Amino acid sequence: MLDENIMQFQVSGLKTREEVLAYLGQVMVDCGVVYESYPTAVLEREKIFPTGLQFQDYGIAIPHTDVEHVKKAQLAIMTLDQPVDFYQMGSSDVIVPVQVVFMLALKEAHQQLTLLQDLVALLQDSQDMAAICQLPDQPESQGVLRMMLAQHGIL
Repeated sequence: MLDENIMQFQVSGLKTREEVLAYLGQVMVDCGVVYESYPTAVLEREKIFPTGLQFQDYGIAIPHTDVEHVKKAQLAIMTLDQPVDFYQMGSSDVIVPVQVVFMLALKEAHQQLTLLQDLVALLQDSQDMAAICQLPDQPESQGVLRMMLAQHGIL
């Protein structure tokens, strides 16, 4: 469920949540796992249902959208060199400075709950999350990330 092309580390130059979502959504389009409609659908859903979550020392976002925009189930992961503000899940005014984005492209609605449950275990592991936030933009980072995801049952 995780393609090496959809692991982006220490991405720079993205200043807004819209830029972050458009960038990673387009990477998924370019990899052929979602339809052209996916990035716009993710942006629209994020406006209505924000996905930012604040943990102890880091903020994350878990953007996703409806299954009709997805060709193949995929999890895309991106770390940012500088945090970008997202709204907190369930809020339209609480800001979460996000450093890691887990973008979901799921073919079946029930997959979302299973994947989110697995992700929660990783997100609550402050040691692994701190390590993920620091992974450099180097090929070996993909292997390290895959190992962490596997340890938490995500792969």
